[in-house]
Amino acid sequence: MPEVVRIIPASRDAVFEALSRPENYPRWVVGAQRIRAVEGDWPQEGSTFHHVVGAFPLRLKDSTSVVTMVPDEQLVLEARGRPLGRATVELHLEEVPGGTRVRMVEFPISGPGRFLPSFVLGPSIRQRNEVSLQRLEDVLTSGR
Repeated sequence: MPEVVRIIPASRDAVFEALSRPENYPRWVVGAQRIRAVEGDWPQEGSTFHHVVGAFPLRLKDSTSVVTMVPDEQLVLEARGRPLGRATVELHLEEVPGGTRVRMVEFPISGPGRFLPSFVLGPSIRQRNEVSLQRLEDVLTSGR
């Protein structure tokens, strides 16, 4: 599945801190509307936030959980938008000159997307995730 990379002009710990705040997700994840609740100590492994995704009239209530977390380096999530399916989203952080290289990889693990070839599904995922990483940069550089 597609990989999207962006250099964000912020330290790796600042990027990870932004990822560690569930309330930020609707600000940067394309399609996320709001956070309904948080279970556990996000982003510890096994923690979950419940969200609303989509746009009217198709809004889904579901959740995203942390599968793997390495502080300041990696966050692997299982995002659910059932009945449409589930996806694994990997966020890898690497300190580079000028900021942090954020690499985002997403692949479906259930639902119709799981059966579509990457050349069909990949371009839409890539475009959405490019916008998401731009929005993550905006969260970090806006000072809000």
